[in-house]
Amino acid sequence: MAIVTASNLIKEYKTGKLSATALNGVSLSIEEGEFTAIVGPSGSGKSTLLNLIGGLDRPASGQVVVADIDLASLSENKLIDFRLRNIGFVFQAYNLIPVLTAYENVQFNMHLLKIKSSVRKERAKELLNELGLGDKMNRRPSQLSGGEQQRVAVARAIAARPKFIIADEPTANLDSNSTANLLDLMYRMCEKENTTFVFSTHDQRVIEKAKRVISLVDGNIA
Repeated sequence: MAIVTASNLIKEYKTGKLSATALNGVSLSIEEGEFTAIVGPSGSGKSTLLNLIGGLDRPASGQVVVADIDLASLSENKLIDFRLRNIGFVFQAYNLIPVLTAYENVQFNMHLLKIKSSVRKERAKELLNELGLGDKMNRRPSQLSGGEQQRVAVARAIAARPKFIIADEPTANLDSNSTANLLDLMYRMCEKENTTFVFSTHDQRVIEKAKRVISLVDGNIA
């Protein structure tokens, strides 16, 4: 079953009188439980495509359907709520909240969703232990390595069991060992919880791990 269907997506960016086409009629579907890498050179439209299927931006034309919901039919407030409930995000900059501990960061989205405190705490402990961070739960992001911060970001993204996870260059700032550990973790989550992962990446290690690879060139699927 398709969790994401994108049809004829066009997206342009304008600077003054100049315009550049980031996506030029892209159509694709992503099945539930897929581990998919979107690849291509810089400027090919990878991040733009992720932003559109993740509801972070809207296309100039075309349609994005996620979990049977046409994102264009949602108001901004309803779109924010839909993202919170259905989509997890992992960014290369981690985007952890600096004043919160790892344990509190993992609970953050669940707190916004008003999930019961005892359930939040148990889920956060479970994920951090599975990620090898059980002894670092009470550390803030500044007290963690880059690989550890990214693992916390992944735990936060999957904690509320969203429909799918968008990961934009998640290994860009990680060393080889951290990358291998993170990919193994996300692959296990894909298999264990049937979580759909969609990556944009230049990283050959991510590409080799993916079950499916989609290549973008100049805003088109190659």
